[in-house]
Amino acid sequence: MIHESDIRIGNYVSYFDYNMEETAFVVEGILAGFIYNSGLPRSKLPFEKVNPVVLDVYLLSRFGFIKGDPEYGEDVNVYSLKYNRLHSVHVRHENDTFQPLTDAAEGLVAYGRPIVHVHQLQNLFHAVTRDDLTLFE
Repeated sequence: MIHESDIRIGNYVSYFDYNMEETAFVVEGILAGFIYNSGLPRSKLPFEKVNPVVLDVYLLSRFGFIKGDPEYGEDVNVYSLKYNRLHSVHVRHENDTFQPLTDAAEGLVAYGRPIVHVHQLQNLFHAVTRDDLTLFE
């Protein structure tokens, strides 16, 4: 279950359908304890039935993050997404953990707690850039 305060419109979450298959969807609306999406049964689900989607490298790449290239002296465990011509968002993936990184004088430095779920990455990206992080089809 996800806390209502953790979700924004545009977040990628999931639910278990009648066959107990996990189905992911994008939040289109939030109102009075329900999450809305036009593809959902009855177009809405109560918060208790909505689950976070676990972040993995595949989803990170679908958001546009690019793995570091050792030929350019980059760490292969660091994934980056450029959000303007000067700045990028960086995430280190090691031991199934996704740790946000920031630029510092001594290089990339870890900050905050590790990211576990997709909506956490989306919310962090929105807080830093004021843009939405969406999946590439």
